[in-house]
Amino acid sequence: MKQNQPQTGQAKLVLASTSRYRRELLSRLGLPFEVLSPNVDETPLADETPSATALRLSVLKAQAAAASHPDALIIGSDQVLMLDSEQLGKPGNFDNAYTQLKKMQGRAMVFHTALTLLNSRTGHTQTRDVPTVVHIRPLSDPQITAYLEKETPYDCAGSAKSEALGIALMTRMDSPDPTALIGLPLMALTEMLLNEGVDVLTWPAST
Repeated sequence: MKQNQPQTGQAKLVLASTSRYRRELLSRLGLPFEVLSPNVDETPLADETPSATALRLSVLKAQAAAASHPDALIIGSDQVLMLDSEQLGKPGNFDNAYTQLKKMQGRAMVFHTALTLLNSRTGHTQTRDVPTVVHIRPLSDPQITAYLEKETPYDCAGSAKSEALGIALMTRMDSPDPTALIGLPLMALTEMLLNEGVDVLTWPAST
């Protein structure tokens, strides 16, 4: 899938992800970008911390796009959700989502959202892990069922979409960037882009 191309003299931006949530978030910055599906094995390595897993995968996703985009700023991102020592992924269906929310209710969990910006022309790579601690309120079985039937959040890790009705499941959120929980930390990305000479507030710059 391709978006409008940058004007002459502007950096090409590539999102190495097919996540509709990341695509929608990146669109907020008003920059033209392309979308590429990275072919990356997302299996965690033995004894790898959640933060390290997310960071490694975000780098691999960006690198996977570099071969076909040798002169671009490539964005890779990955998210790992931990409930104590258990990693929770995307539920995929009602039953799995119900099980996740039963475990999560009344407890706190940590989302590690890793971001990579790779300049494929220079090889310069910036990375950051933006953690978010989410506290889930105690939930009854009817509440969980009603939420899942209304929201069907089966493509979201932890089954809770903070940008929609999932916010009603939460009592508190601790994060330096609220967009990190949705999947792409825009505050960190804006800073990384500035480091590469791209100012989202003044784009497109005069040439």
